[in-house]
Amino acid sequence: MEEMINSGANELGVIKISEEVVSIIASLAATEIKGVAAMSGGLVGGFAEKLGIKNMSKGVKVAVGEKEAAVDLFIIVDYGVKIPDVAWQIQENVKKAIETMTGLGVVEVNIHVQAVDMGRDIKEEEAPRVK
Repeated sequence: MEEMINSGANELGVIKISEEVVSIIASLAATEIKGVAAMSGGLVGGFAEKLGIKNMSKGVKVAVGEKEAAVDLFIIVDYGVKIPDVAWQIQENVKKAIETMTGLGVVEVNIHVQAVDMGRDIKEEEAPRVK
């Protein structure tokens, strides 16, 4: 069963936001930053992609309390970028997006750089044939 975040009540009822929604917001905010090649989904995400299932929250782990959230992002960066600069921009953008859209306070956004995208196709990486 998916975890639901109780983000408040008003005279009309209770508003609940799923952790999946917070993950998707974080993922989209992270991939808006120049230098982020992709989110790193790991083994499970890789299988899902091969099956044609697009998981918008891959590479994101969230822990949500009553009023606060902590986010871990697992990313792949483009070769040649300044990783600390890209990471800081991701942190700022993710924090702003989650706080604006959900009203939750973001206490931390941890960036885990999993790989560097060299920007090459598999064909380019193959060794040239010797005649």
